[in-house]
Amino acid sequence: MKKLLLVFVLILSQLSFAQTAKEIIDKNIELSGGLTNWKLLNSVLLQGKVILGIKDEYPIKIYQQRPNLTKTVISINGKETAIEGFDGTKGYAMNYATNKLQEYKEYVSESFDNDFIDWENKGFDAKYLGKEKVGEIYCHKVELTKNVNKNIYYFDVKTYMLLKEIKKDETLIYSDYKKVGNLVMSFRIESSTSKKDGDYVMILNRIDVNKVFPPNIFKF
Repeated sequence: MKKLLLVFVLILSQLSFAQTAKEIIDKNIELSGGLTNWKLLNSVLLQGKVILGIKDEYPIKIYQQRPNLTKTVISINGKETAIEGFDGTKGYAMNYATNKLQEYKEYVSESFDNDFIDWENKGFDAKYLGKEKVGEIYCHKVELTKNVNKNIYYFDVKTYMLLKEIKKDETLIYSDYKKVGNLVMSFRIESSTSKKDGDYVMILNRIDVNKVFPPNIFKF
């Protein structure tokens, strides 16, 4: 009887955690603009600068468009150079050994929407992992799992904005949230990896939403 009661309590606690995780994700979507406005977002142009290492700093533009089109361009000595992207069929990235852009057949493009949008329909499982500090800010810690992929997200307990994301090979820190149209977006993103070879800080000064891009903008 005690074993049955323990199992019942564990099941209830898991259901409670799943519900809590769902509430946190829903709150993030609501306070960052609402599900309808996120689904009405069709394109984004991010502009600012990227800092690599200590001194290397370059102007950067990132074009993104549904369903998964993307192109990252940096300016070197005033000349714009595409360094990564997906044109809808093929993926490209800069090979820094040869200093040339090359095609990668196994390039995996990320979805235009973040994982939170319709996460249940996408096949994710959500689990609430309690509270934990990011710097001096208490955050709700939520884990999203799909097959073998597992990401952990930290949401500010007061604002519900995403402050930290832990992926398999990368940790991202988000800050400096500002209103862009009907949405709230991060204007500062810090990325770090265990190898430290791809670390960067991206500071944005402008985000344009739902721009109509030229037809060839995603060509390489």
